[in-house]
Amino acid sequence: MDFHENFTTLDWCVVAGYLLLTTWVGHLLKGRQSSIKDFFLGGRSLPWLAVSGSIIATEISGVTFIGVPGMVYAAGGDFTYLQWGIGSIIARILVGIFFVKVFYEREIYSPYDYMGNRLGLASKRLATIIFQIGGILGQSVRVLVAALALKVVTPLEFDHCIWIIGIFAVGWTLMGGMRTVIWTDVMQFFLFVGAGLFSLFWMLSTIDGGWSGMVEIANQADKFTLFNLTTDPAVGFTLWVAILAVPFQNLSAFGVDQLNAQRMFCCKNSRDATKAMITSSAALLLTTLMLFVGVALFAYYEPMRNSGLEPEIFGQDSNYIYPAWIVTELPAGLRGLILAGIFAAAISSLDSILAALSQTTLSLFHDNKTGLSDGTSLMQSRFLVLFWGIALSAFAVQLDSLRDKVNVVVLAFGMISYTTGPMLGMFLAALFTPRARTLGLALGFALSFALVAYVRPDFYQILINFKFLSAEQAASWKGLSQENGELKPTLNSAWAWPVTVFLTWGCGLLFQRKGKG
Repeated sequence: MDFHENFTTLDWCVVAGYLLLTTWVGHLLKGRQSSIKDFFLGGRSLPWLAVSGSIIATEISGVTFIGVPGMVYAAGGDFTYLQWGIGSIIARILVGIFFVKVFYEREIYSPYDYMGNRLGLASKRLATIIFQIGGILGQSVRVLVAALALKVVTPLEFDHCIWIIGIFAVGWTLMGGMRTVIWTDVMQFFLFVGAGLFSLFWMLSTIDGGWSGMVEIANQADKFTLFNLTTDPAVGFTLWVAILAVPFQNLSAFGVDQLNAQRMFCCKNSRDATKAMITSSAALLLTTLMLFVGVALFAYYEPMRNSGLEPEIFGQDSNYIYPAWIVTELPAGLRGLILAGIFAAAISSLDSILAALSQTTLSLFHDNKTGLSDGTSLMQSRFLVLFWGIALSAFAVQLDSLRDKVNVVVLAFGMISYTTGPMLGMFLAALFTPRARTLGLALGFALSFALVAYVRPDFYQILINFKFLSAEQAASWKGLSQENGELKPTLNSAWAWPVTVFLTWGCGLLFQRKGKG
């Protein structure tokens, strides 16, 4: 079924109008851009509520906006994903209270500057490179997923969707640096909330029995199951993972990963940064909203499933379910506005990583405060934004050509398991044991990478797809099992988050520098 046939000229006008309006607002609020402090820190003058909204908008990427409803809709889908919110809230509180304090002791631009001050320049460069590897692959795939959904519901070619997202992300970032990024993120936040609420109430108005009818249908399929108390180590969405492993991942994501941490540095003072970080826990409310959208979709399409008329594409990829509903069931104009939300979600994630990659790349070669004039450093920063915008967009286009051989989405999202623990381990070493040496930390990262590669099926699956290895040979490893021809880990990689934190930190302590830290 060609869903894009329902996308009218009015819808395109709404999408274009929203993007142009956001660009205009970003231009009005960009402020002075005379130094890299203005460009990367917003002059440290942004209100904490705006920063909090920006953190949420970055976290709720196009993948969340599209993928969460599809995840609940799919067979076996439920609310257990929300358990991870427990660990997320714990981590934000710790970041807000403890991490922010040390970041504001001196003027720095990233957690890697702090590591450099405490551990030395080599450690700063190691941490920066680890961040960039994970950021490039992970964010490219977030754009890829949004573009795949847009390709289904619009007549655009895949690469056109990618480049449109990339052009707006580069434009918004170049226009006013982090100030524009944060204020445009605030607009995306309100669009996300509005689009989610509108979708939910629209579906409820068409489901027999409304809210009670949706609940009855969902209960029959156990969609509202929230807590999973299984002790099976292969299962990820459990209460034990949420309490014992997720806090480590979120400490790294919000306190050490520059994609999110850069926003804390834009606040007026440490108190505002703390409030911004802790209140960003409201992202869980938006995630809950999108989970209910998924339940409503399940109830909405129940008659079609029962009669065998469910669109074939729903069984191929659950990411298409919510966009398909938008373009087939909503009137012209409204569907354009909600599809603009998908565009906005992808752009919000991409402009954030462009700012982060630009700042960390510049910092690899130059000190943030010395060595270059304001004009020169600002020009180089803008050039790096353009460079990374082109590189990330082109990389996302190339990833599509590999989808018949490699599940690039699973591979890229798995990168968080490879980098999360080592990054937090390095930060804790800088915070508590500054005599740790880069050699030991690098060894810890290498061992952590090998450990995660062993328990995840990513590389084994690549070797299988390229005929270098059989599934039976891969499954002979103790870390994997074979289920319906597909490799499954016997230990969920979420458990690697705390293990690799202490593995990296511990290796750093094996090679301590002499003298005072």
